[in-house]
Amino acid sequence: MRRVLLIPGSLRARSTNAASLRTAAAVAPAAVECSVYPGLGLLPPFNPDDEEGPLDPAVEDLRHRIHEADALVFSTPEYAGALPGSFKNLLDWTIGDDHSGAIHEKPVAWFNVSTRGAVAAHRSLRTVLGYAHALIVEEACLEVPVPNALIDDSGLVADPGVRQRITGALAELARVAAG
Repeated sequence: MRRVLLIPGSLRARSTNAASLRTAAAVAPAAVECSVYPGLGLLPPFNPDDEEGPLDPAVEDLRHRIHEADALVFSTPEYAGALPGSFKNLLDWTIGDDHSGAIHEKPVAWFNVSTRGAVAAHRSLRTVLGYAHALIVEEACLEVPVPNALIDDSGLVADPGVRQRITGALAELARVAAG
């Protein structure tokens, strides 16, 4: 069993990014256990000085979830030509973590579900993940537009083709995570 932590980059309640990750949890292959990270809005602003003392409980929770995961999937929108501030804040909290199981060399992928492309955000995400020395699994990275019309009443992506691509991406990420 491979554990995959799904991390949304949006705080919006009806975010298509979060919907794509909830869908991933629902359609994951049998050998993949997914959980969606719920704490983006709870993280304090990143300050390197705060790495010295006891960490804020929200940061401890984020790092614990990352340590427990075999791989990570991100899905983020683009705001003003870049990563949303709250999501960049989350990424900043992952950089200084030097404990076993941190993002360093951990398999990661992302789902770009923006109908406008979000090219700048994902280019920036690639830069940050490269700086963190995460293992980007290109074959598990998706670029598939998901308009709000594809989200059903339960908050999941209803389109069978998109669901199939999500399942395939998770299977590839789990394959890499298995070594």
